[in-house]
Amino acid sequence: MIKKKYKILITGVAGFLGSHLAEKLLKLGHHIVGIDNMVGGYEDNVLKEIEFHKVDCCDFEKIKSIMKNVEIVYHCAATAHEGLSVFSPYEITKNNYLASVSIFSAAVNEKVKRIIFCSSMARYGDQNAPFTESMKPKPVDPYAISKVASEEVLKNICDLNGIEWVIAIPHNIIGPRQKYDDPFRNVVSIMINRMLQGKAPIIYGDGKQTRCFSYIKDCLSCLIPMLDQKNLNKQIINIGPDEEFVTINKVAELCSNVTGVNLPPIHKKDRPHEVKHATCSADKARKLLNYKTTVTLAEGIQKTFDYIKKRGVKPFNYHINLEINNELTPETWKNKEI
Repeated sequence: MIKKKYKILITGVAGFLGSHLAEKLLKLGHHIVGIDNMVGGYEDNVLKEIEFHKVDCCDFEKIKSIMKNVEIVYHCAATAHEGLSVFSPYEITKNNYLASVSIFSAAVNEKVKRIIFCSSMARYGDQNAPFTESMKPKPVDPYAISKVASEEVLKNICDLNGIEWVIAIPHNIIGPRQKYDDPFRNVVSIMINRMLQGKAPIIYGDGKQTRCFSYIKDCLSCLIPMLDQKNLNKQIINIGPDEEFVTINKVAELCSNVTGVNLPPIHKKDRPHEVKHATCSADKARKLLNYKTTVTLAEGIQKTFDYIKKRGVKPFNYHINLEINNELTPETWKNKEI
């Protein structure tokens, strides 16, 4: 039971995860300081009740001043473009690794009580699924490498300075407020946005890749206790359902069901370094956090569809430049086909 009211800093507060987390923590009576550079979020995701700063996580001096008297940090901000990182490694690494080091350093300098870092299932790489937290990270792309490196810096400087840390590993969160005009990530939202424009879903490879998808409400049920639950210090915890593993082909089918658009998927060649099977075990989350799935994938896709339809379709915004453009680069990105 969370009783004390904290001053909490949330990075990426205009984004999907950060905005929902801020809303929930506000309702619990905490003072929320939120930062975002507004590259990956929407302005109307920023709640008026929070103390908001438009700033990039890499702006260390500004971050230090904003961190004043903060007790808890949730680092949710990320340029979470795993596939794109193979072709834009500089931008992705800067926005993940260097941004994380900036946040962690400022937080340790301020002597915060605890840092909760939202890492990525990409840390596991191409190992036998379902992934368990005991597996040694084996990142296979620059995004995953940046996340694992950030984890190591977090543990290193926190342990040295007596700061508590928790690493959360969410698996494919879906739901309202997710950015759906980004052509590089969020497969469910991309498919729905395309279908609402009368376009067929695009699938890379044969579509037999398996994933697990977590609805935002279920993800928050784990993140909130990470605030100050004592037995979570120095824990790495997967967040995601392990009773519903699905193929990308099945995801396309479910999106078709809710949109009413029954066009056959367009299959493109495999993306380099894409992990075939990326699913998780939720045993640790169940044991430590009483985690359970309350929203099925079909229900989550329906809620995501309702949000996008109400907000209105958008053209896709190719907001990150390709740094490596060659025969391996997906045509969908080179030719802006999405």
